Amino acid sequence: MSYKEWGDPANADVLICVHGVTRVADDFDAVALSLSSHYRVVCPDVVGRGYSGRLRNPLHYQLPQYVSDMVTLLARLQATTVDWLGTSMGGLIGMGIASLEGNPIRKLILNDVGPALNPEALLRIGTYIGEDLQFRTFEEAAAYIKTISLSFGEHTEAQWSKLVHDVLRQTSDGHWRKHYDLSLAEVFKATTPEMIAAGQAMLWAAYDAIRCETLLVRGAESDLLTADTALAMTKRGPCAQLIEVPHVGHAPTFVSEEQIKLVRDFLLNEK
Repeated sequence: MSYKEWGDPANADVLICVHGVTRVADDFDAVALSLSSHYRVVCPDVVGRGYSGRLRNPLHYQLPQYVSDMVTLLARLQATTVDWLGTSMGGLIGMGIASLEGNPIRKLILNDVGPALNPEALLRIGTYIGEDLQFRTFEEAAAYIKTISLSFGEHTEAQWSKLVHDVLRQTSDGHWRKHYDLSLAEVFKATTPEMIAAGQAMLWAAYDAIRCETLLVRGAESDLLTADTALAMTKRGPCAQLIEVPHVGHAPTFVSEEQIKLVRDFLLNEK
């Protein structure tokens, strides 16, 4: 597993930041820079993405594998307690760990994700994950990434440029391609409505087992995390504090100072 690390490696205050299904550790550069004076910030590439390794069996690209990998990472960091910021898939991984007995998570931030996920939104994401696209120029690739990422909301051109650069790799033939294992799509293809229902029951059970202080950040126009699910999350389990980000869908990127402040205020209000 590849990961980026910011701040003092001896700092006992550790913040783990985990990205969404087709994103990378670089997504949290702005958050890490802002909080590295308070935390040792660790941002991993989840297996199959970025600079981390690929799995031989693509059907293992699922939450149990990801949680196991992160438990190993936590052991490597030798941290007694950690705070966790997880976007989408990264939030589900955080939920899984926070539900375990004796887990080290002190504060949990779930970014636009919860135990119940809109099946139509999952289908939308699944349709583009496995597309084997390659682009002759960076500009062509950037236009594509921006198109599938419009739900992130408004960003400056500099912010868009970084969001695009982070998830593209130039191959030896000069073409630009996605940074992740296209076999990630195999799990989406194999998922049935019955599996989705069973998975949500397990996720709600995990959420209800969480005891740490929890913040839920929702894009006000999100098609993945519905308003009803978000409201339910404020009334059960850890009874998450809910903040909605206007004019944003799935998911807030935490690259603007306004959004970073949401993270800082929640994490540091007792420090």
